[in-house]
Amino acid sequence: MQVLNQDIREQTWKRMYLLYGEETFLKNSYKNRLKEAIVGDDTMNFSYFEGKGLDVEELIRIADTMPFFAERRLILVEDSGFFKTACETLANYLPSMPDTTCLLFVESEVDKRGRLFKRVKELGYAAEMERQDAAQLAKWAGGILAREGKKITGRTMDLFLSMTGDDMEHIRMELEKVVSYTLGREVITDEDVRAVCTVQVTNKIFDMVAAIVNRQTKKAMDLYEDLLTLKEPPMRILFLIARQFNQLMQVKELMTKGLDKGTIASKLKLQPFVVGKIMPQARQFSGEQILSYVNLCVDMEEAVKSGRLQDRLAVELLITKRY
Repeated sequence: MQVLNQDIREQTWKRMYLLYGEETFLKNSYKNRLKEAIVGDDTMNFSYFEGKGLDVEELIRIADTMPFFAERRLILVEDSGFFKTACETLANYLPSMPDTTCLLFVESEVDKRGRLFKRVKELGYAAEMERQDAAQLAKWAGGILAREGKKITGRTMDLFLSMTGDDMEHIRMELEKVVSYTLGREVITDEDVRAVCTVQVTNKIFDMVAAIVNRQTKKAMDLYEDLLTLKEPPMRILFLIARQFNQLMQVKELMTKGLDKGTIASKLKLQPFVVGKIMPQARQFSGEQILSYVNLCVDMEEAVKSGRLQDRLAVELLITKRY
């Protein structure tokens, strides 16, 4: 991201940019900053394409058009799927695209082995927007609070992040709630955080996994129904449960080697506060027990993909299975 910041600061533009990765907040932030810096409010020299099935020939025609009374034309292409499918026409065109055109791709998924991805890296810049670690999130959130005239201790920040998770857009919205709730006060306390912060989906998944393994079927089903009420797709819930069991297994293995929280977090590239929550749960269960559920998650996913089970039923069977 240093390259993006430098280009924006120095107003020196590459012919194309690709923003991709899990962190939607960062993708949107840099998308808007690049658009503002390159064309500002100039609608004559800005074109926007969104979604799969785009007309590549139309995009190329616009890219070949000289800007109207300006130095540069910007074409923003969002969630096109070009980087997951073989878009040979576009890959072949890019080397001949005029220097007066800048292409900005914002994608959810990319295939780094694909020719188009390699072409953009060769001719421009590809920036992966990854989930930020705990230190980066704490620094970023602390900066927002400082601009609002608020102070927060490291312990309270850890509590805040443990409740919000690592999604930056969710963190930003929760910060707004905390700032409003503490109007007239400078210091944010643990009680303020507990009073207003919404428990993120991943926290419910954590509780679901504990309930599943502890054979608290009713509690696990209640949490599952809560997630369905929040419009979470069953397959995403299954994915998150599987991820949680995999993290449990990895943490369990490293704990048996005598590693501490910080080292485990570094090895698994997880936030320390996340590892701090997983470690007590890992102590409760045997490695064999956790592995059984990891394998069950794989079986349920395959059953859904092969059409043998409906997605909602697959999660229900996982919840009610006992080892």
